[in-house]
Amino acid sequence: MALKNEIVAEARRLGFNLVGVTRPDPPPHVNVYEDWLDQGRHGEMSYLSTDRARARRADPSLILPQCKSILILGMDHTIPPPSEMMPGKDALKDYTLRGRIASYAWGEDYHNVIPLRLQELVTFIEARVGEPVPNRWYTDTGPILERELAQRAGLGWIGKNTCLINPAQGSFFLLAEFFLSIDLEPDPPFTSDRCGTCTRCLEACPTGCILPDRTIDASQCISYLTIELKGEIPRELRPQIDNWIFGCDICQQVCPWNQRFADTNGEKGLTGNNHFGYPELIDELSLSPQEFNRKFKGSPIKRAKRRGYLRNVAVVLGNLKRANAVPSLIKSLLDETEPLVRGHAAWALGQIGDDLAWEALKEAAVNEKDPYVVGEILAALGE
Repeated sequence: MALKNEIVAEARRLGFNLVGVTRPDPPPHVNVYEDWLDQGRHGEMSYLSTDRARARRADPSLILPQCKSILILGMDHTIPPPSEMMPGKDALKDYTLRGRIASYAWGEDYHNVIPLRLQELVTFIEARVGEPVPNRWYTDTGPILERELAQRAGLGWIGKNTCLINPAQGSFFLLAEFFLSIDLEPDPPFTSDRCGTCTRCLEACPTGCILPDRTIDASQCISYLTIELKGEIPRELRPQIDNWIFGCDICQQVCPWNQRFADTNGEKGLTGNNHFGYPELIDELSLSPQEFNRKFKGSPIKRAKRRGYLRNVAVVLGNLKRANAVPSLIKSLLDETEPLVRGHAAWALGQIGDDLAWEALKEAAVNEKDPYVVGEILAALGE
């Protein structure tokens, strides 16, 4: 017990405000995950459904055969300002030609920050034990059911929005998992469901992707559409994206547990600022490959790649329907090298639909060579 207390204290010193321990036993609800995969709810994320991924999620001990304990850690990231966490907020009205970025991406990429802290924790543990300790750690990168493990480690319950919710801190935190070959006393699981009759997250989700069994149809989720989906965004879902250009916070913003208890002081390194979270869309649409790489070096936004990010920016400009965005969209339609961006710029011009936009679409219909882009242009023209 003394060793566990020392590890917990060190983890907290390193910035993990949530710490719990569980065993590497098979998760009792792996069938929910299997059913989710079988229904194709994972979209194009095929890495989730490989034989290896399925086997390890069903039996965490396959990841580290010597594992006796799993240390589950949570670290706060940037929290949206209180004005954002209000149901019914009209983002389109309040932010004119600005887009919105999910708050976890306002600061440094957690894939860069958290592993350094975990390596420090390994060094600490091995110094206390006096010998090398076989281990394996992940932060949103391993084939494990991390929220179920976190619930078993006593860190919270899985809410109706599928996020892990801690009763004292809400859900604006990132998880990491530490498989260890040493025996630590497990914490009691969090067994109560404190969502009660609340359905705010389900009602607020623009695409209706949150399902009654506490899973998400990822193929309909704004976060998936703006980050994981690499091709075109289905036309019927583009209006629901509102002005989110990377990720989405809606189902967390409306959660009463976040409105009451979310800590507004995220861990240093993961914290960002409001300016970064609401970029000017015209500026973003003009980013060259070099400018994109320079601006988002060390940021989670690089995961979307430039073509995906500019695709998202074009969709949001189409949703905003502002005439002053037309010249920039025309430039993208006519000059952008990426067909994916040109196609979504065509859609956006069709949504705005003023004379200048129509003329540009007609010109592009004559000169465009890419079949996908031609299809988007003709659809925008109603042909």
